[in-house]
Amino acid sequence: MADFDRRGFRTDRPHQRELLERHARYFLTGFNIAVRHWRNPHSTLAELPPEERGFAYEGAAMHAALRDMFSFGRARAFARLSAGRGNRYIHLIHVGYGWALAPARLSLPTLVPDTPLLRWLALDGAGFADTFFGGLATLYRCCQRGPTPRSSVRIAGCGRALWFVQSGDVAGVTRAIAQAPEPARPDLWSGIGLAMCYAGGADEEALEELVRASGPARGHLGQGALFAIAARFRSGIVPEYTEKACRKLFSVTPEEVSKWTDDAASGLFEVAELSGYTEWKSRLRVVAVQKL
Repeated sequence: MADFDRRGFRTDRPHQRELLERHARYFLTGFNIAVRHWRNPHSTLAELPPEERGFAYEGAAMHAALRDMFSFGRARAFARLSAGRGNRYIHLIHVGYGWALAPARLSLPTLVPDTPLLRWLALDGAGFADTFFGGLATLYRCCQRGPTPRSSVRIAGCGRALWFVQSGDVAGVTRAIAQAPEPARPDLWSGIGLAMCYAGGADEEALEELVRASGPARGHLGQGALFAIAARFRSGIVPEYTEKACRKLFSVTPEEVSKWTDDAASGLFEVAELSGYTEWKSRLRVVAVQKL
């Protein structure tokens, strides 16, 4: 399931392919750990390489969501995963919840978690799963559905997956976004910004090219990057590529970026409506445009 050749993804960029495929494999590893240890997966997840734990927690969250769905919430697997050490990966856990929506084929609006503000990351996860399993054809179908607040969040997830589909190739990403309906392009760039900083695969030259290529969607690209850097910092493990991207794009430390994201969420942490999540992203786009 993680093999790029089998998925029909780009395979002509071996370094980036190896990196991104490894992330996908640890997602599956996390899912399988949760199958065996769903009541308390944290100890086993802690044995994985630190830089890959976020992806593993994301995979574990997919299983937790499925277990809760089919036990009508009695298992409380999602709550167990989010507690304790899982709280460091709370963003990835909410994204992973959204993966469960693809194979389950259940109604999207009723399935986001109860958590205020972060609950909407599940829509992003659903968009990633759509594109990871369905490729560019599915991405373009998703982009035709909007624009609505929900489709906007889901399309950002499609953009994250596009980074994997294109093995982090700037030209390929740019061409693919240019072929999408214009209203969807900013959200796709948001997903690219998140993927390039959390998953890696972009050197300094590529980062510069992506900022230029995003054009008027530069704020969306930057907002996604801020999300990624803050999520890495929260986990306590910031890979070298995330650190370098942070300094290249924003000329500050990941700790400072984390503070920006928290400040932008001021007054929104307890907002359950989608409007709170979209306001958070809007505030961060203002910050991104000022700093990029």
